[in-house]
Amino acid sequence: MAALRLASFTLRPAAAASSASSGATPAASGSVSFARAARGLPSLRLAPPRRREDLARPRAAAEAAAESYASALSEVAVENGTLEHTVSDLEKLEKVFADEAVAEFFDNPTVPREEKAELIDEIARSSELQPHVVNFLNVVVDNFRAAIVPQIVAEFENVYNSLTGTEVATVTSVVQLESQDLAQIAQHVQKMTGAQNVRIKTQLDPELIAGFTVQYGRDGSSLIDMSVRKQIEEIASEFELPAVPLEV
Repeated sequence: MAALRLASFTLRPAAAASSASSGATPAASGSVSFARAARGLPSLRLAPPRRREDLARPRAAAEAAAESYASALSEVAVENGTLEHTVSDLEKLEKVFADEAVAEFFDNPTVPREEKAELIDEIARSSELQPHVVNFLNVVVDNFRAAIVPQIVAEFENVYNSLTGTEVATVTSVVQLESQDLAQIAQHVQKMTGAQNVRIKTQLDPELIAGFTVQYGRDGSSLIDMSVRKQIEEIASEFELPAVPLEV
């Protein structure tokens, strides 16, 4: 099995600024007055407001890290011939890490590594994860990157879709649809997009009342709305009368 190649990240303290200025004479031996010593203390300054680009840097760094992890994992999956199983495993991890408490536990530096290993083993057993996916999860945890697991999953799916010519369609309904209904929806999306394959994801939303919606395309930008809620909204809009000004 190919090794998972991921770069580790090390936090390094910023270099201490030199306290001596050019041309300054060294302090004489003996007692030093408080006033003189106080000049060597850092002054209290208010931090300048953070700029928009500063706020965007952590997000950009997280996106770049997610792409790196996803790319490395996809290489392993392709070499092992387990691409289909790997994307399925990551969907399981996505559900596990939907609970933010899980990522907080793994990214907490005060939690002993042994306790984290126990939880990883439990997740691996309950989700029946492949060995290389378990290895991937250990690398993510060791690098304190558990918080970006959902982003890694999304990036991996992008790679998978690109490699396999797959279109992802998310079907939202009030109750779980039958497999034959989902198969018909997949065929319809395939005809509309010309994709080689269609993967269906399902989720429930009681606010739809009845019927279903289908989101597909890049970032789910295309929508088929066959819900009763949509029909009610359309009917209600037909009864909206224009405002008529009254003469006085």
